[in-house]
Amino acid sequence: MEDTNPLGTAPVKKLMVQFAVPSIIAMLVSAFYNIVDQLFIGQAVGTLGNAATNIAFPLTTSCIALSLLFGIGGASCFNLSMGRGEKETAVYYIGNAAAMLVLSGCILCLISELFLTPLLNGFGAPDDVLPYAVEYVRITAVGFPFLLLTTGGGHLIRADGSPKMTMICNLTGAVINTILDALFVMGFRWGMSGAALATVIGQVCSGILVIRYLCHYKTAKLEKKHFLVRFSYVKMVISIGMASFFNQVAMMIVQIVMNNSLRHYGAASVYGESIPLACAGIIMKLGQVFFSIVIGLGQGSQPIESFNYGAKKYDRVREAYYAALRTGFAAAVTAFVLFQIFPRQIISLFGEGTEEYFQFGVKFFRIFLFFTILNFLQPITSTFFTSIGKPIKGVFLSLTRQILFLLPLLVILPLFFGIDGILYAGFTADFMAALVTMAMAFWKLKEMRKLERETAEKSRLKQG
Repeated sequence: MEDTNPLGTAPVKKLMVQFAVPSIIAMLVSAFYNIVDQLFIGQAVGTLGNAATNIAFPLTTSCIALSLLFGIGGASCFNLSMGRGEKETAVYYIGNAAAMLVLSGCILCLISELFLTPLLNGFGAPDDVLPYAVEYVRITAVGFPFLLLTTGGGHLIRADGSPKMTMICNLTGAVINTILDALFVMGFRWGMSGAALATVIGQVCSGILVIRYLCHYKTAKLEKKHFLVRFSYVKMVISIGMASFFNQVAMMIVQIVMNNSLRHYGAASVYGESIPLACAGIIMKLGQVFFSIVIGLGQGSQPIESFNYGAKKYDRVREAYYAALRTGFAAAVTAFVLFQIFPRQIISLFGEGTEEYFQFGVKFFRIFLFFTILNFLQPITSTFFTSIGKPIKGVFLSLTRQILFLLPLLVILPLFFGIDGILYAGFTADFMAALVTMAMAFWKLKEMRKLERETAEKSRLKQG
């Protein structure tokens, strides 16, 4: 298997382009789903509409978390099994992962519909923002199963050697969403409901394409038995996908705490409750554009790292990891320059506002995202550990920035610095997470070089 599969033989740089570019585009499309809504809502509804999408965003993050749990988990298990030559077992991971994506999406949709108002209040919705958030989420929740299937299913398709199809599935939904946003929000003046409806229709179209592909899987034929949920397979999928899942859950928890902090400390400042929420919603989603690139790089390197680690070709594993880091650094430098030099121009794309609105937005960009230049390290390295079957290290690393550092700082620093303490928490957590990431990566790469020498020695002895 390792002598015939291109993941083990083709040039790593070529494979990185083949897998990472469609993965990045797919992740960017997912990020632009929310940004497109934000753009049209900001122009048609205004600051309260922008704040409402920020309040609703933890539910979208929940969907992404579940899609990565089963999508990356299923894809990694599949590639690791294929690298070991276990083709019959590998296909069950794909079927079980796909089934769990749909099932978890339906459960999340039901929970959201039944407990919508309490959830949004818990997410930090002010009284004047709550009606807009309810109107938006009541509709978008219907699309959760399709969102999970599209996002998570993209990883399963990529694991089958079809990264371009993943890109097509995501692009189709994004294009439909953008066209319908313009029609429903700006043309028909349907406001929040129009943006939500456009999002759901786009997700349904993308989900249908994913289902169609899974019915014609290339590596092996997926049969009904492969989709029957089995604990042994789901357990392995979850253990491998847990790092990416916890990274998103950590982001969701941080979003909720930050929203409530912005509301509380904003009320005690010149900005009020709604302005900090609206600005944070825009800027965090724009930050997600950058993270989409680096996460896409990590996901693109995942099948290469998983297969070659299973095949004990450690030099190819390192080469894929380094290639992802180099490209991630270039993206980080670009994002840093844009966020530091052009913050007001970027914010103005999302509608008009008061001088206080732009003042806070510029400060948020320049202070909270100051260490964007280091933020490529943690997502790529966390996926690296997951890809080589080290889920515990991957989980720990995925929790460093959000839970271990940012969350406590969001609680402590505002006590001393007010709403500015929230901004200081961001760049401090980023710097500390980068230090931990570099230390863990150094020791693992050192260990892999030792394994490479031992494998080479065994091979020489066997030949001799």
